[in-house]
Amino acid sequence: MLLSVFDDLLFGLGVALTPYNLTVGIIGLVLGTAIGVLPGLGGTNGIALLLPLTFKLQPASAIILLASVYWGAIFGGAITSILFNIPGEPWSVATTFDGHPLAKQGKPGMALTAAFSSSFIGAFVSIVLFTFFAPPLAELALKFGPPENFAVLILALATFTGLGGGNPAKTIFMTLLGLLLATVGFDIVSGQPRMNFGQVALQSGVNFIVIAIGLFGLGEIFLTVEEGLRLEGIKGRIGFRDLWETWKLLPRYFATLVRATILGFWIGVLPGTGATPASFMSYGLAKQFSKHPERFGKGEVEGVVAPETAAHAAGIGALLPMITLGIPGSPTAAVMLAGFFIWGLNPGPLLFATNRDFVWGLIGSMYIANVIGVLLVLTLVPVFASINRIPFGILAPLIVIMSSIGAYATNNQVLDLWIMLGSGVAGYVFKKLDYPLAPLVVALVLGDMTEQALRQSLIMFQGNPAVFLGRPIAMIFLVAALALFALPAIQTFYRRRRARISQPAEVIG
Repeated sequence: MLLSVFDDLLFGLGVALTPYNLTVGIIGLVLGTAIGVLPGLGGTNGIALLLPLTFKLQPASAIILLASVYWGAIFGGAITSILFNIPGEPWSVATTFDGHPLAKQGKPGMALTAAFSSSFIGAFVSIVLFTFFAPPLAELALKFGPPENFAVLILALATFTGLGGGNPAKTIFMTLLGLLLATVGFDIVSGQPRMNFGQVALQSGVNFIVIAIGLFGLGEIFLTVEEGLRLEGIKGRIGFRDLWETWKLLPRYFATLVRATILGFWIGVLPGTGATPASFMSYGLAKQFSKHPERFGKGEVEGVVAPETAAHAAGIGALLPMITLGIPGSPTAAVMLAGFFIWGLNPGPLLFATNRDFVWGLIGSMYIANVIGVLLVLTLVPVFASINRIPFGILAPLIVIMSSIGAYATNNQVLDLWIMLGSGVAGYVFKKLDYPLAPLVVALVLGDMTEQALRQSLIMFQGNPAVFLGRPIAMIFLVAALALFALPAIQTFYRRRRARISQPAEVIG
């Protein structure tokens, strides 16, 4: 069987390396990187816009184009997150926590190199897993229904909330605020609009990208302006030598790379989850297992490595249930799945036999696109990093213009510009009051998916919450989530207890 897989893989590499398909893949990577850089567009929207262009292509070439756009968008999303504190993609939010502080310290080259290199590692290992273990992993993923998905998403919220550090009350408040914002829009069961305050534009909900651009991008600009407008850019030595210096650091984070890859790939395989919860969970776990958790959020390289590795691994994993079962693992995979039917293909196990060139051409293109993509972005690291040398007085208006275009492009409505501005003011106030932005963003991103999984679970069992007690996998995840939610209170209790015990000893001494 192993020899058969190698034969199929060589056949797929041959399909992907034909001059036409190779050209299509490179075009897709360039387009995807540009799409990832632009806030508000994103891989899902980019693929949806490009889907009509594939109708005239052969199915193998079409899927290679869309998959390459997907890889490029994941690479590109890290660029604006690190340089401008503006997430290009939802899964890039966790990258801003340490990537942007590194850039502000004059180390944008290190942050970008760490992001791109770890992304390559996570994706490459995931592609190998995809190649050799696709059918059994897909069957295992079928055991995860709405109750299990709900438990995984709650664990993602708990991981970031319970392990985030800081003031627990402020963390919980921001998490609840994010969940509240996630409820704006149509009720997923009754179809009734809720919390839209009579605004038709809010019936589709509050767009995450608009909020993130305001909180992180504009909020950062407001703080910088208040501290005194810097007319000079951020100075720092930027060159190809930085790549080598960063690569020498990566072996230190071997355990983080392994953990993030496995976690990201598995979360990606689960239908309906995708790269966003994987990146947040990976960041939270990296902080928990780190010997220096206090460095996170201040420019820690490991804080860039963990979410980027998981995001790319999840991006690969999300395609596995789409190919083998016809169940998309992410919104982007769902758009690709629509292309399958347009091209006259039926996803499922038989696809490996009936359309060998399509399936193995896609798998072969994953290897090639990942290698070409990382070489492309690593070559341009000095160019990207040099942007930070532009004086802030010139760069700030450009960031505001780019943010406004990205916010408007999400739904083509002026209201989003006002939401972005309000989010910017809120981000500035929260930072001044030392309220963490990360829990709000995590809850906003995962809130809709979590609610949907919960309500589907309750509908399946006529509203009986005991559904979770009869599902062992879901119970394990929920117990772990509850433990993480309670962790800050337990830590506070033990700190106070140690202080009371040590105080009499100090008095006696």
